[in-house]
Amino acid sequence: MMDFINTLNLWDTNLFLLINGIHTSFFDGFMWAVSAKFTWIPLYVSVLYIVIRHWKKEAIWVILALVLCVIISDQVSSGLIKNAVHRLRPSHVEELKVLVHLVKGYSGGSFGFVSSHAANTVGFALLSSLLFKYKPYTLAIFSWAIITGYSRIYLGVHYPFDVLGGIAVGVLAALLCFVLLKKFFPVVFLAEDDIASESLKVKVPIWVLSLSLIAIIFYSIVIF
Repeated sequence: MMDFINTLNLWDTNLFLLINGIHTSFFDGFMWAVSAKFTWIPLYVSVLYIVIRHWKKEAIWVILALVLCVIISDQVSSGLIKNAVHRLRPSHVEELKVLVHLVKGYSGGSFGFVSSHAANTVGFALLSSLLFKYKPYTLAIFSWAIITGYSRIYLGVHYPFDVLGGIAVGVLAALLCFVLLKKFFPVVFLAEDDIASESLKVKVPIWVLSLSLIAIIFYSIVIF
């Protein structure tokens, strides 16, 4: 059993060093901005707008479900699993420190399993996708979640398995909140077919979501 665990750890470390070792000055800024929370404010605002516009007085339950999903993902990953497992981040492992590429000297907290960034973004992406049922949004929001998870490896603060563990936590949190919402507030789903409306789904999130991408690229080139 220990040999199997050691083998997994070796694979995880080698994959981490491969991903973290491929970097440029542009992507240092890009991944730093992707990993920052403030650059995604337009995304959250756009989702909030969509929810309120579609569900109106019932929107409060959808908003609470999304917030609860992120809280569960964050607390389980950061407050529970990290403190129970105590797996050091690669940036805190002595024999790896000279090999890890860090951006702006950022090394994160001591423990990295599981990634709360991955848990939070995947949880939010899955739950909102299940509610919106709109393929272009699903593609865009999961692209955001995947890039965010990748950025944590690129920045040297998480192993790939940390990110995969965070994804698992986020998926479970989203499914739990979806089931609870459907059980206790079924009125939210009465008009769910209308959410595919062209005016509601395409014209609102696409241009607002692009503001986050523009902000990240601007930050990467001009500010970073």
